[in-house]
Amino acid sequence: MEQINGQGRLTLGGADVAALAAEYGTPLYLMDEDAIRDHCRAFVGALAEAYPGDGRVAYASKAFCCTHMSRILKEEAMLTDVASGGELYTALQAGFPPEGIIFHGNNKTESELRYAIQNNIRRIVANGVEELERVSRIAAGLGKTASVSLRLSPGIEIDAHSAVQTSKLDSKFGVPIETGVAFGAVKLALSLPSVKLEGVHCHLGSPVFATEPYTQAADVMLAFMARVRDELAYTLDELNLGGGFAVRYLPEQEVRGIPEYIEVISEAVQAAAARYSFPLPSLVIEPGRRIVADTGLTVYTVGSVKEIPGVRTYVSVDGGLPDNPRYMLYGAKYEITLPERASGEKTQTVTLAGRCCENELLGSDMPVQPVKPGDFLAVLKTGAYNYSMASHYNRVPKPPVVMLRGGEAFVAVRRETWEDVCRMDV
Repeated sequence: MEQINGQGRLTLGGADVAALAAEYGTPLYLMDEDAIRDHCRAFVGALAEAYPGDGRVAYASKAFCCTHMSRILKEEAMLTDVASGGELYTALQAGFPPEGIIFHGNNKTESELRYAIQNNIRRIVANGVEELERVSRIAAGLGKTASVSLRLSPGIEIDAHSAVQTSKLDSKFGVPIETGVAFGAVKLALSLPSVKLEGVHCHLGSPVFATEPYTQAADVMLAFMARVRDELAYTLDELNLGGGFAVRYLPEQEVRGIPEYIEVISEAVQAAAARYSFPLPSLVIEPGRRIVADTGLTVYTVGSVKEIPGVRTYVSVDGGLPDNPRYMLYGAKYEITLPERASGEKTQTVTLAGRCCENELLGSDMPVQPVKPGDFLAVLKTGAYNYSMASHYNRVPKPPVVMLRGGEAFVAVRRETWEDVCRMDV
């Protein structure tokens, strides 16, 4: 985690951020492996403490995925969920056990599903009736039975940008409960010869700051599971309530601790199970952002400072849209600081601009210490959805990921070169 040391300099995982930027170059993703492991253990421990039934924590790989991250998850006895064939391949290449992998996605391809079934992964989360039929057909062709969960839309809206709300009726994700389609999908799944329906899944979106949406989701999902039992004489064993747990990106934000989220979910599931006289299900939660977001930061070098009197001050850095598109996608806000003067007062307000031939920004109205060309500048809490969303826009190579473990740095993902950018060209 980031801290300010006695010399007023920014550190991450005990290492000096500016010194690492000088050594490895910028832009640079830095991540604290010890903090990642601490978060994994906090979730696993809190669920074991709060939930009397079977409970498992699955890391949402889309937040940050590389082979080293998969090895961390394996060592921390986590499950992992993947959202593409590429994420699945990464986990398997890292030696992650197939029986611990959950496969998400609203439109998985034929080849991805075949690859998943061939490797006997733990669960395929089907997004609709077409996928159920496709999975059954592929599994039958391989002489296998696929273990499946059905993604439902419980119709719950969270207080977040519309782009990251995933459980409302108007969404590409999930089979809606309120229209009756979900119940029909369950009946179909139970009729398919090469599918074993294990449970149901939902995901509220992200970030979820309040706890009430989880309580609502638990009730809606258990009510549905009870209806399936009562009307179809089939008991679903597993309830996956997804993730979405909020992270404190800005100093003024208030977020719940990991144990509080888990206690609320556990109590809600137990209460709903009692309410509907339903056996306590196997419970899965899927944190992604909360595992990695605040364990990472990105370091840039300032190239220019452009002051427009009475309008704004643009600070341009050597990164931007290719390494962090989140501000441009949905207005994600971050805190910034100068690693070499991190204890200094933030007396300047700037708009952080990227290097691309595009009107792209990393943020606006951002307080920072007085900044000049040549300074290193750190954007905090970028461990989630930055490397994952990185692109080659303007054919800019992707930055490396340098991990800190016990205060020592090592490269987890190397810096791309211009040659790498052209490697697939023919």
